[in-house]
Amino acid sequence: MQNYVMYLRKSRADVEAESHGEGETLLRHEKMLLELSKKMKLNITKIYREIVSGDSIASRPDMQKLLSEVESGIWAGVLVVEVERLARGDTIDQGIVAQAFKVSNTKIITPLKTYDPNNEFDEEYFEFGLFMSRREYKTINRRLQGGRVAAAKEGKFVGSRPAYGYKIAKILGDKGNTLEVIPEQANIVKLIFSLYTEGIIDEFDEKRRLGIEQIARTLNEMHIPPSRKDYWVKSTIRDILINPVYAGKIRWNWRANQKQIINGEPVVSRPRNEEYVLVNGLHEAIVSEEVFARAQEFIAMAPPAPVGYKNQIKNPFAGIIVCGICGRKTVLRKGSTVGNHRKKDYIVCHARGCKNVGSAFNYIEDKILGTIKSWYDRYTVELDQQKIEPDINRTVIEKSLKSINEEIATLNKQQINIFDLLEQGVYSTEQFLERSQNLSERINSANESKISIESKLSRYIEMETASNQLMPKIRHLLDVYESLPSAAQKNELLKEIVEKIEYTKDKAGSPEDFQIVMYPKLPVKIN
Repeated sequence: MQNYVMYLRKSRADVEAESHGEGETLLRHEKMLLELSKKMKLNITKIYREIVSGDSIASRPDMQKLLSEVESGIWAGVLVVEVERLARGDTIDQGIVAQAFKVSNTKIITPLKTYDPNNEFDEEYFEFGLFMSRREYKTINRRLQGGRVAAAKEGKFVGSRPAYGYKIAKILGDKGNTLEVIPEQANIVKLIFSLYTEGIIDEFDEKRRLGIEQIARTLNEMHIPPSRKDYWVKSTIRDILINPVYAGKIRWNWRANQKQIINGEPVVSRPRNEEYVLVNGLHEAIVSEEVFARAQEFIAMAPPAPVGYKNQIKNPFAGIIVCGICGRKTVLRKGSTVGNHRKKDYIVCHARGCKNVGSAFNYIEDKILGTIKSWYDRYTVELDQQKIEPDINRTVIEKSLKSINEEIATLNKQQINIFDLLEQGVYSTEQFLERSQNLSERINSANESKISIESKLSRYIEMETASNQLMPKIRHLLDVYESLPSAAQKNELLKEIVEKIEYTKDKAGSPEDFQIVMYPKLPVKIN
């Protein structure tokens, strides 16, 4: 029996209509398409509800999943309220959608028309519909952006996320939004500017300005929470210091999205725009223009970071070691130099409130390499043992896979039969729908069992891959690791064989008293 999938997505017009009390759009569309499937006797086995707004496929995760399934040919058709819901992006996105449906011969079913992508006239009608949809979208977006620029020039707040220290507020007696001060957060903003421009009295009774990193550390030690993260970082402090909103200004289009094609893939960047809008805002300033200007002078005097500094990998385990308590990525804290003595580098978790204790980098590195070495030796023995003993389990799994395929074939025949019983009057509509749902659930359950069995069978294939490909990579890592000149090269080799490493140390004590759990790119978990 052919299966169909339903795709639901809101448009900007739907969101606007909902704000005026016209009801939940996706529920109305779902009801409409369920009635259509009943009328056309279509077996709906899955519904995608896109809750993320976006004009491109890259920003719509459910659309990406749907296209992947369409390309694999598992659906006979996709039900949507209108073809425009599938693709309103650029020409490339529309081409991807059209090609996916055409190659897989998947129909597009709407209440007004069913499109067969391999029918010449339907294909032209479908592509024309997408073209007109894109043209309408660009017109709406052009008006929207123009309205935002005009509102920004009037001093109104037109963004979706206010700066720390403010909340969005409606303008009384006028359209649009402004910003309202949050007193508790505003005091923290004032403190940041004060520490950076004036400083504090040190132990020698002298006033000393704090740098951006010192301010972040001070706020973390004071247990003052930021708005979006668990702890303060340098970039957050710097963004506050250079944001003119705190001096009562509105800045718009300062870092507009810019799309580029890199290595064949679209990449969105946000470079600084020299022609941005900067006007006096309608909101209350938190710091004076004099204080803000002084902060900009100090920032301009700060020495720039070396070219490419931020992109250089200094930690061989960057992106690999995660905190075993909170799950966040750990960082490498470089040891400072005092006289002729240099303190050790440490791996630490910077998450605010996390009780994981850091450890010296060299101890962690030695333990990881030692674990990989002992695991490599043990796993080599297991692979050799499998070559000697016959694999009974694989035979059992292959028989189970054959049995589940036969069961699925039988259920599909039963699904076809219930349509005959409906036409013959043996089943009422309600009985038909109940029986259809029951069979769909059984088919889904059988397909899930099939996936599980196939997963077990693939384990044996992975074991062969491990033996032929990954084990040599690990051997190579162990042979050359110490001689590699850069952390980036070590990181590259480690990422070829390790998914992640969980690091845990619940209390201070012996420098080697910590635990690691490694998850290699192999069908085995190392403890």
